[in-house]
Amino acid sequence: MASAAAAAAAAEWEAAARKVLVARKPCFGLPTACPTCLPVFLYLRMAQVPFDIHVDTNFPDADHIPYVEFGDCVAFNNEKGGVIEYLKDEKIVDLNSNFPSVSSTTVQETKAMVSTWLADALLYELWVASDGSIANDIYFSDLAWPIGKILHWKKTRHVKQQLGITKLNAAEKEEEIYRKASAAYDSLSIRLGDEVFLFDNSPTDVDALFLGHALFVLSVLPDTSVLRGTLQKHDNLVNFAEHHKVQLLETSSSSSSGLGSSPSPSSSTPRRRPSADQGYKPKPRAKKERTEEEKKFRRRAKYFLATQLVAVLVFLSLMGGVDSSELDDDDGLDYED
Repeated sequence: MASAAAAAAAAEWEAAARKVLVARKPCFGLPTACPTCLPVFLYLRMAQVPFDIHVDTNFPDADHIPYVEFGDCVAFNNEKGGVIEYLKDEKIVDLNSNFPSVSSTTVQETKAMVSTWLADALLYELWVASDGSIANDIYFSDLAWPIGKILHWKKTRHVKQQLGITKLNAAEKEEEIYRKASAAYDSLSIRLGDEVFLFDNSPTDVDALFLGHALFVLSVLPDTSVLRGTLQKHDNLVNFAEHHKVQLLETSSSSSSGLGSSPSPSSSTPRRRPSADQGYKPKPRAKKERTEEEKKFRRRAKYFLATQLVAVLVFLSLMGGVDSSELDDDDGLDYED
């Protein structure tokens, strides 16, 4: 049953006239400044998949973004391990299949290090150790101030809980997070050496994950960032990021011979397929399903706006006398178990 579903998804992928990556908006010189969306973008580029990119600004705190639309199928970030894992598991786009000689254990261990230690360090810097301006630019700048402020506060609280940070262990946790990140960079630097990719001479999903991380750290985080300073101690990792940035972002954006099609970020609501003016006509059945999906997303958008309106009313009624500095103060929050 599972193999039949995988075969059907693979066939849908091959038949799709357009593949569409729905991600968060471009910023800081990157095609998408979202640290979750960027690795998916890079994975598709490394696989030489032609695709379009559309920007979703309706769900700034949604965990289903990024997602990839192809034909009548959608691969969401919060399902089946994420977009990259879905594409691999369904045998649609699997860069790792090019390496039968590489131990899968070695690849998985390296991937786990990037997905945990480095991901946690980036979360910490983006939501806890910074003043919040970078996260606001990426996620909330299109929202009214009260809504953006509340959503930022909510996300910061969630990240602290996710990382296990309390008032009592904050300093200890910070030291642990940076120690693990430094160890991860050391290990990746040794593994990379003077090579172009982490494993042999072709990319894997680990390359895409780490490249997305490194480009975000080098392009987005300020000079005062501890994580950025730690990464910059490893010249080969910095060169890795700069080399692939030229190959996957700059070169392919300026030449039709690059990997994949040049992205054309534009704000849009999520949709099942690109619009008809992009060069093809969907099948009648697909058009009907696409319409139903659009209605679904519109209902979600209305629900989102309604909940945010309620949040604003609560904010104004219950916290109208609290200034912004008090919202930023963790003394009003209880993270203890």
